[in-house]
Amino acid sequence: MISHLNGRIADIEEDGLVIELGGIGLKVHVPAALRQESKPGNVVSLFTHMVVRETELSLYGFPTKEERHFFEMLIGVSGIGPRLGLAALSTLNPNAIRRAVLNEQSEIFSRIPGVGKKTAQKILLHLQDKITSVDGLEPIAAMDDVDGEVMAALTSMGFSVVESQAALQFIPKDAPKDIEERLKLALQYFSSP
Repeated sequence: MISHLNGRIADIEEDGLVIELGGIGLKVHVPAALRQESKPGNVVSLFTHMVVRETELSLYGFPTKEERHFFEMLIGVSGIGPRLGLAALSTLNPNAIRRAVLNEQSEIFSRIPGVGKKTAQKILLHLQDKITSVDGLEPIAAMDDVDGEVMAALTSMGFSVVESQAALQFIPKDAPKDIEERLKLALQYFSSP
């Protein structure tokens, strides 16, 4: 199995990168953020997971071991295949997944394209015992009800979960625990340079 590769980006496709290794171009499915920031000719180092099926071999690549580990945990959920696992990591970063599991927020997973409420609940249940026991991953402090409301408001405005969490972290620690005030402060994150 191929677990790591380092090569030059030969092409960027709609659902992945073509990485040139010794004159051979390997198609590697990668999260959307990595694909968007990639440029042909750049050298990339990826931690990979190979999916072997009767009719195909697919390679999925991630910039960190942590992302690959989360991908492997996600595809271990019944009904979650590699494409949906990749969509999850294109929508949520490992910290967002960790926070959703530790706070038992299955609704976060239903924001992943192709994931409904039942599948979101399955993801939560499957990951609950795995997230707390994974070596090297520190649990994130639980989000209180006020910040949960602010996050819900931000995502209902069209911001992604990752963007919303970044905006929540932008709020000063001594800010009042008023929903409207915290929402105003979070929105300043998007207007700051």
